[in-house]
Amino acid sequence: MDQEERLTAVDNIVTQFNTYEDFLDSQITSVDLYYLEDEGLARQLVELGYRGTGEVVKREDFEARKAAIEIARLAERTQKKTLTSAGKDLQDNFLKALAVREEDNHNGKVSTVIFIRDKNSHGQEVSGYIDYAHRLKIEDFEVYFSGKRRLLPKPTDMSFYNWDSHIAVWNSTPNYQVIADNLEGLLFKYKRDRKILNVDPKVPPGDNSTRIPIQTDLYIQAVIFDHISRRKT
Repeated sequence: MDQEERLTAVDNIVTQFNTYEDFLDSQITSVDLYYLEDEGLARQLVELGYRGTGEVVKREDFEARKAAIEIARLAERTQKKTLTSAGKDLQDNFLKALAVREEDNHNGKVSTVIFIRDKNSHGQEVSGYIDYAHRLKIEDFEVYFSGKRRLLPKPTDMSFYNWDSHIAVWNSTPNYQVIADNLEGLLFKYKRDRKILNVDPKVPPGDNSTRIPIQTDLYIQAVIFDHISRRKT
């Protein structure tokens, strides 16, 4: 039996039995108990491979695989919980676009930058670029997907500009380095593969990046930039 077949066999055993003792007991026959007259001794012999009716599995292998399967199960459950767009009746194209990208931004398959231009609660026109993956980590997006609040750029985002007060702010994030003092205009360097994202609509966005204007009733203007890193991990 090769390594892959053995792991499959161990996984089958681990999922079938709650504890290692339950597995050992399944290998003990009534004849074993009759002659040995000691359940503990019978278990030891099965564990050592001297007795039993099936595959020999060491305790440490059983417990390691049991723990690994449980960790994977909890991770899957956590991942499902973090998808705050799940089950929402999304009508607007902007929210639908964010929902489609939520899981991939969580797991790093895609890095999305969101551009929004609209008026804030004070009636001031603001615009800015948002690192979607970063915001997902530090905010609960349920309020946005449920329609309780609108997603707007903040002074803590990658870029923020208030058209009334003329306040302009730039911030690098865990995913992007902001390059503001550039002749080509505002640029973002993705830290994972060091590729440049150019948000100027007059030029291509850059390697492995796409620019998608979104028709939405929620904002004056919304654009989504998707970047796929080609760096091997």
